[in-house]
Amino acid sequence: MGSIPKAPLGSCTDAAIPLLGFGTAAWPFGGSNTVKTSILHAIKLGYRHFDSAAIYESERPLGEAITEALRLGLIKSREELFITSKLWCSNAHSDRVIPALRQTLQKLGLDYVDLYLIHFPVSLKPGVDKVPFDGKFLLPMDFKSVWEAMEECYKLGLSKNIGVSNFSCKKLNLLLATAKIPPAVNQVEVSPLWQRKGLREFCKEKKIHVTAYSPLGAKGTLWGTNQVLDCEVLKEIAKARGKSIAQ
Repeated sequence: MGSIPKAPLGSCTDAAIPLLGFGTAAWPFGGSNTVKTSILHAIKLGYRHFDSAAIYESERPLGEAITEALRLGLIKSREELFITSKLWCSNAHSDRVIPALRQTLQKLGLDYVDLYLIHFPVSLKPGVDKVPFDGKFLLPMDFKSVWEAMEECYKLGLSKNIGVSNFSCKKLNLLLATAKIPPAVNQVEVSPLWQRKGLREFCKEKKIHVTAYSPLGAKGTLWGTNQVLDCEVLKEIAKARGKSIAQ
């Protein structure tokens, strides 16, 4: 696979994020030995950015894969990897953010993550840790206090960078109005059929790096569709180039 290029993050650090990452969300969510095996294979291929989240239940198998990769000599040190994880909505309350990240680090077996994201711009009643969930448990997020706790995660060295996921321009503006440290990343669904031009331009203006998830449409998941891989235009391009539709 060779070396994967990196992009500088528009944050207060000199960090750079690999432009190609390996997602660990397997639907239905739940850590398994398959996740660990897949991550090890990805490391062998050259992947160095791994994206996890508390709700995926993939943090523990990711941590086990990192330990195994070090033992096998696939990587020389943890510093070769860029590890992302996410704060689940039931912990998106100011007093629960740091404990949630500490739990994530314990599962990963790491001292820090390279990037910690607010998973969604909403909060849930504490203890609601399964999806799908009943809408009656949804709560408005206190952006100011939750982001202050995220900033504290950065100051404590628990995460080298902090950011958000699934935030619209409006929600980003609400956060930026009080943030002392702007989000380095906004991870959102982007694909050939949902290009999010307005959001991407907004983030570029604010120096927020956009990470795309489900670029192939997430076929077979709760949130995904077959529309990308079944797209006739993409089929024509793939045929003309002698590539698969995914390529």
